[in-house]
Amino acid sequence: MKKKITIIGSGFSALSAACYLAKSGHEVLVFEKNGTIGGRARQLKKDGFTFDMGPSWYWMPDVFERFFADFGKTTTDYYELIKLSPAYRVYFGINEFITIADNLDEIAATFENTEEGSGKQLRAFIAGAKSNYDIAIKDLVYRPGVSPSELITVETTKKIGQFFSNISRDVRKKFKNEKLIQILEFPVLFLGAKPSDTPSFYSFMNYADFGLGTWHPKTGMFDVVRAMESLATELGVQFFVNSNIEKIVVENKTATAIIVNGKKIASDLVLSGADYHHTETLLDTEHRMYSEQYWESRVFAPSSLLFYVGFNKKLKNISHHALFFDTDFNQHAKDIYDQPKWPDEPLFYANFPSLTDKTAAPEGMESGFFLVPLAPGINDSEALREQYFDKIIERFEIITQQNIKDNIIFKQSFCKNDFVEQYNSYKGNAYGMANTLLQTAFLRPKLKSKKVRNLYFTGQLTVPGPGVPPALISGKLVSDLIDKQFLKV
Repeated sequence: MKKKITIIGSGFSALSAACYLAKSGHEVLVFEKNGTIGGRARQLKKDGFTFDMGPSWYWMPDVFERFFADFGKTTTDYYELIKLSPAYRVYFGINEFITIADNLDEIAATFENTEEGSGKQLRAFIAGAKSNYDIAIKDLVYRPGVSPSELITVETTKKIGQFFSNISRDVRKKFKNEKLIQILEFPVLFLGAKPSDTPSFYSFMNYADFGLGTWHPKTGMFDVVRAMESLATELGVQFFVNSNIEKIVVENKTATAIIVNGKKIASDLVLSGADYHHTETLLDTEHRMYSEQYWESRVFAPSSLLFYVGFNKKLKNISHHALFFDTDFNQHAKDIYDQPKWPDEPLFYANFPSLTDKTAAPEGMESGFFLVPLAPGINDSEALREQYFDKIIERFEIITQQNIKDNIIFKQSFCKNDFVEQYNSYKGNAYGMANTLLQTAFLRPKLKSKKVRNLYFTGQLTVPGPGVPPALISGKLVSDLIDKQFLKV
């Protein structure tokens, strides 16, 4: 039966759900508070430079292919993918870096050259990670988080111990070189928690890294947003930007409408792809599932200090993706999770898309994206942003042995206050709720409201968790639940 469904937000999970629901024959309307769609994956264009404002890593290409295949499409119908070679580089100091190749054979050789015996250990570790990937990404994450029984399969019972150990412990059993350890711990940071708080089973992220490789849509991650918008439009989805949602109307414990810019839009069902906590503030208190105490008790992924920078020359000694681990990894993690504060010596990430995509910067110039992970809820000011920009650029100049500060012709920052203002993000988190043991699957906030009929949620604070591929899956999961509900009617 065809229903009118209004969707709040236009990030990856909302776009995914919109496509599936439209395919099922529903009338789907998407409302975005900002001027362009994409949520945190919006695009910034200025002075001839183009930046992806949020996600910049394209991992798990099979998840994207699976999404488009559900509509009889392939990614190549909409955008071109480039496999990055090298995938990325990790800097530990001046002339001290490890380059991660685009294939496991070369990566294993790099490990072996760094620590004798580690090449063989790496192959065994990645084989186990692939086994976890096949179980998790091809099966478990496509379950809606309704019941603990979803996690109980023949395969998971064989790996039960991996849910009670952690990535950091496992890696340190096999590798002694601290640089290799940090490289192997890095991928789980995408899940929003410290490696020591991330269950061993999540080693599947290492297979996503070393086994499947790092890719780049030809003109950036926004290619994926455009592709999903195009697919949704083909399916009949309508988009409305500059449309701020002020309230979810509930009558007789049923969501019946949303208030958009002062106008009431009637709806048979409301689905929110916006921040989960914020969405519940759009409800009267008695209709909310989770209290402020609940949200305060959760472990959230970091916020971020971001800089979008245009340089009037080409830079040297850089790679498309670059991690700067020249300071204490563990201390920075403590500054995020244990005793939240601005880190004295922050690790940071830099991305130079113009190395791969010539449209990202004017000819002869370079576009740079810099990110410093920060504790959510931290104090944010322009003065602090400038102070930390100076910190990381000074270190960048020293490590890459070049002067660049005087070559900056464009710079724009984005930090906790912007995440709150532009995305209604709880405490300004950048990646959602961390995937710790007690915040996995059925222990995450639910896709379906238990207090309000015809109200659903999707995105990185619910199932399956943070990241772009999980967001695509979240949209599928919630649309499946909605379809099941209407089949019962």
